[in-house]
Amino acid sequence: MKAVPFVLPSLLLFLVFFFYPLGKTVYLSFFLTDARGVPRRWEGWTQYQDLFTSAEFHHSLLVTLAFVGMTVVPGVLAALFLALLVEKPVRGVTVFRTLIISPVTVSAAVASTIGLLLFHPSVSILSWAMKQAGLPDPRWLTDPLWALVAVSLVTIWLGLGFNTLVLLSALQAIPGEILDSARIDGAGFWRRLRHVVIPQLSPALFFVLIVSVIGAFQSFGQVNILTQGGPAGATQLIVYSIYRDAFFNFRYGYASAEAVVLFAMIGILTAIHFFVFEKKVHYQ
Repeated sequence: MKAVPFVLPSLLLFLVFFFYPLGKTVYLSFFLTDARGVPRRWEGWTQYQDLFTSAEFHHSLLVTLAFVGMTVVPGVLAALFLALLVEKPVRGVTVFRTLIISPVTVSAAVASTIGLLLFHPSVSILSWAMKQAGLPDPRWLTDPLWALVAVSLVTIWLGLGFNTLVLLSALQAIPGEILDSARIDGAGFWRRLRHVVIPQLSPALFFVLIVSVIGAFQSFGQVNILTQGGPAGATQLIVYSIYRDAFFNFRYGYASAEAVVLFAMIGILTAIHFFVFEKKVHYQ
């Protein structure tokens, strides 16, 4: 009981900002609402049935899964490469570490605005550079395939600083005696990386992987600023679909059902990560 006063503020915050919104979302998903979001008629499981039979939802689901695949693994690999690159305390490495980790301080809105300067059809710096080099312009935000690639690149860069910071901290925590022993035994860089470094990094990699998957499923700002779900629904992620159904179509009950399904998907994938991949995590 002595710990209650210390835990109570956190419990109140969870109650107000997590449990109440979650419960209200589940509640609304069973009702048909008016334009203000006030429940008017009990619908039961009807909206869930409409959701699972909706071609638009199936499309959003496929786009979201493709987006997760295009951002999570490349983002983690890029962070691992950069962490290995700046891990050694050589002269001037602090400047490079600061530049690499700087996206930690950048919001999704700022990152997306930078993405507009790079990819916008009218003022694209990247398209101009490619034209100057004699390369074809891929029409980053107007071609359905390249639009998803552009949003994925912005998302990878946005999470790169945090992922690199976590992996760099884990790298620096590896005991030097283990690496020295591997060198004495004749292990080269790649063998040390595979048999020593990666196993020692596995807890950090496991954490970064879970956080990246959850973050990818929840991505909204990049899509809203860069593409608004287009072109032709090519970047219509589930989160953006929820936003459109709630605040443009005023279907709050249906949008709540989408949110509940998304929450369940993230929970299931997180559980799969723990039951499947955690077995390969090496804890000291």
